[in-house]
Amino acid sequence: MSKSFCALIAIIAMTARLPAADLSVFSGGAPEAVLRALSPEFEKSSGHKLTYTFAIVTALQKRLLDGEKADVIFLPVPLIAELENALPMRKEGHGPLARVGLVVVVREGMALPDVSTTASFKKVLLAAKSIALSEAAIPGGSYVLRMLGQMGIAEELKGRLVMKGSIDGGGDLIAKGDVDVGLYLLSEMRAVRGVAVAGLLPPELRVYVGYGSAVPASNAEPESALALIRFLTSPEQALRWSEAGFEVGGPPAR
Repeated sequence: MSKSFCALIAIIAMTARLPAADLSVFSGGAPEAVLRALSPEFEKSSGHKLTYTFAIVTALQKRLLDGEKADVIFLPVPLIAELENALPMRKEGHGPLARVGLVVVVREGMALPDVSTTASFKKVLLAAKSIALSEAAIPGGSYVLRMLGQMGIAEELKGRLVMKGSIDGGGDLIAKGDVDVGLYLLSEMRAVRGVAVAGLLPPELRVYVGYGSAVPASNAEPESALALIRFLTSPEQALRWSEAGFEVGGPPAR
């Protein structure tokens, strides 16, 4: 039997004794493509129905802290840790999904800039009239701002930065030519038409954002949520995560 068929049999066995459930899933935008791709398979095999809320991760944090309920949460690991200070989470289902790297993107059709070394990457940034990145409160955007400071060019580039999350159209600004260079997570750019990925950040500056899962303690019947997490993190799904721009396993994200 194929591995995918075995995985389906395992999910059916895990969920056969559970009544069909409607699961509310809160997730940041980075894993949206892979979650949407895998959802039909999970819904068909388990009988559960998934309803997703994709938004900027800090907006999801606020909504949860303001009292909105979710059955399962997929967010950057540091933000889940912050949430736990005010929002109790179940021990079960708490763990890593995959990590995704920060990349340099330009408009499709443009010559791809050399970002293989810190020196060449610095030249690309200094030559750009505008640079798009996520908001400072988001892990990717926060890292970029710290990185520019470490490179000694933060002040020079201050007026050229366009703070706009990918899920809010940051990639579209690059595709339309409104912004010269973008610094976003690879998975966020895979679905944006009109952009081209120049590469990951240079080795000395390379960074990954790790996404994790959590089940709020307010979920009184978490079995269906845990079945979804087991399905998404099963070894058989590693290729699907990879195709979406993520890496499964490897060193922990910074």
